[in-house]
Amino acid sequence: MPNAVQDAKRHLRAQSRQVRKALGEDFQRQASAAICCHIETWPLFQRSETVLTYMPVRGEVDLRPLLERHPYKRWLLPRILPEGRMNFHLYDPGRLIRHPYGMLEPDPDLPIVPVEDIQLALVPGLAFDRQGWRLGYGGGFFDRFLAGFAHGVSLGVTYHALLFDQLPHHQDDIPVQYLVMEEGLLACGDSPGTTRIEYANEQP
Repeated sequence: MPNAVQDAKRHLRAQSRQVRKALGEDFQRQASAAICCHIETWPLFQRSETVLTYMPVRGEVDLRPLLERHPYKRWLLPRILPEGRMNFHLYDPGRLIRHPYGMLEPDPDLPIVPVEDIQLALVPGLAFDRQGWRLGYGGGFFDRFLAGFAHGVSLGVTYHALLFDQLPHHQDDIPVQYLVMEEGLLACGDSPGTTRIEYANEQP
């Protein structure tokens, strides 16, 4: 990755962390509740049986109410592996382990589900832009996941305050297809070079 892109991402990570912290816990809680409502009324979510999600950390959007309100779905959580990949395990609220990075992960003894089974991925990030490009924490775990997730639908999850017009990205990065914020659920541009973003209340 060019040093200029790395430097730009490093600066934007620090900026995005400050913005997210400044939102405050009350706003984060209210925005998370609105985002959960947008997701659960989306027809694509309603039709998806196997859904990848995440456990929030350091002010991320909290999607845990979805797991509580839709227990019939096959919920998966990622677990980071030493070699930089992720495994995907069935969610069990009584069998979560704290990772050194701070987030809760599934017990490694829980069943592993192949990535091919995932129909919808709810993707966290520090920030996103209008084309669906994602600013992560620098580990590249979700970048590698998205590169091998052509069969399913990816939904980036963020606050509107962390939606950028354009983020730096590597030529091998993969944008998410949709974004959800407290204001609504949005469809990203049809290709990396477009800037179209529109409300996507229906999915064929």
